[in-house]
Amino acid sequence: MTPNQTPDLILTGGRVWCGLGLPEAEAVAMGGGRVIATGTTAEIAALAGPDTQLVDLAGRLAVPGLNDAHMHLLPYGLAMAEVDLRPAAAPTLEKLLAALTARAAKTPAGEWVNGRGYDHFRLDTGRHPTRDELDAACPDHPVYIVRTCGHLAVANTRALAMAGIGENTPSPEGGLIERREGRLTGLLAETAREPVISVMPRTTPDDMVAAIERGGRDLWTYGITSVMEAAIGLRDGWSEMEAYQTAHTTGRLPVRVWGTVMGDKGRTILARCREAGLVTGHGDDMFRIGGVKIFTDGSAGGRTAAMTWPYLGDDPADKGILCIPDNAEVTGMVMDAHRAGYTLAIHAIGDAAIDQVLDAYEAALADTPDPDRRHRIEHCGWLRPDQMDRMVALHVLPVPQPAFLYYFGDLYLTLAPADKVAASHPMRTWIERGLQPSASTDCPVTEIAPLPNIYTMVTRRTRQGTEIGPEQALSVAEALHAYTHASAYAEKAEDRKGRLVPGQLADVAVFDRDFLTGPPETILEARCDLTVLGGRVVYDRTG
Repeated sequence: MTPNQTPDLILTGGRVWCGLGLPEAEAVAMGGGRVIATGTTAEIAALAGPDTQLVDLAGRLAVPGLNDAHMHLLPYGLAMAEVDLRPAAAPTLEKLLAALTARAAKTPAGEWVNGRGYDHFRLDTGRHPTRDELDAACPDHPVYIVRTCGHLAVANTRALAMAGIGENTPSPEGGLIERREGRLTGLLAETAREPVISVMPRTTPDDMVAAIERGGRDLWTYGITSVMEAAIGLRDGWSEMEAYQTAHTTGRLPVRVWGTVMGDKGRTILARCREAGLVTGHGDDMFRIGGVKIFTDGSAGGRTAAMTWPYLGDDPADKGILCIPDNAEVTGMVMDAHRAGYTLAIHAIGDAAIDQVLDAYEAALADTPDPDRRHRIEHCGWLRPDQMDRMVALHVLPVPQPAFLYYFGDLYLTLAPADKVAASHPMRTWIERGLQPSASTDCPVTEIAPLPNIYTMVTRRTRQGTEIGPEQALSVAEALHAYTHASAYAEKAEDRKGRLVPGQLADVAVFDRDFLTGPPETILEARCDLTVLGGRVVYDRTG
């Protein structure tokens, strides 16, 4: 308890989970944006002053504000204004095409129709839409739709022509332009998408700030108070950094952001960040510069994650795509950022890509030792035991999305041997090896909702109920730890947030039921009732 400090806000009369291994409480007092004290209802109520706001939890569960350790806030906010092609909105090819046609009817001819979130595995056709189908749905518009993973897209003929992609255009390094019987299908993977993206209209600064605000306010409704923005500069370059800075300085940044900057080959704002002194750790508790993002492979669901073994099928060479095939080039990029003081947050899903990243980290840390730099491997889903050993030796942190198993686990079983799927996303082993695995969604790759993520960490079950690698299951408390303290640890913020203890940031999520006990299905049934950011109620579902 802070002496002589009267709380601004008290939550009382509930179950307050303060953090893994900490005593639970019935109430929490907050003031000056920080936690003042936790204790019994009587103890904390006695601290109230005449201006203290009192909230009766009425037995509800309060936990530290959730921290999604890898998601795309700006793209999420932008996608909210695009055609929603997620399975719930467009479960069939017919409905997907109808949604695009409906948007085209409200869009002037020649302007773009963009959609996001389709999953070919869950469409009734079991395949990607084709450019011919998009042409028929929107004959007067360029169309570009992005698969849920964000690594594959389909463009119609108009869009391909505008991008200069013709029947004889070769696939670029680190990408794929798909053809069947010598003819473009419209499917583009990884770097092959960039020519289309380059000719699409730029998002205005005002639209970016509005998207950040829109997406962040939606996160409040799930109890999320902190995020890692996974790729500032991915599409619109430096203007995305300016949008975040504007959102921050104008009070339009709803959640705390650890902003990862693009330092990829051909998509980078790293040099400009260095010139401006924007190095990892720069900033404040609302907006802080995070790691440097490099893509080394694609997605398992899109068969572009780079593996050392072939995907199921007839092609033994089908092992995914290394976005930068030259290992020395990756090591050079990592070395440069590491020497400049940055944490690296590199996208690597398949074990071949993870090999490439670990080689680079080993070289960088040997060159410039820093045992607590906490370089990260984003996703890190499909690794081998020997790679786990290397991560422990280097203290390289995994930043996985257990939600991938919930949403895509059944798809994975059609793409990879069952034993490899079961061994993927090994949360239990990571914890036992001291690697502090965090939890995240990669939204908009999956839904931002944290409770399905927590559910699958606890049960290792997919949305369809398939159990995958049950030996890797966690307790509910361990899953909450991954979503709070471990996510803070991954950004070197564990001394500031992630637990409800005196002195830490007063960020709290309150749920309508206690899912720490009872059957796992209780987790999926829960709803966020209240979100507190910096000791201020920012969302009240019941109010």
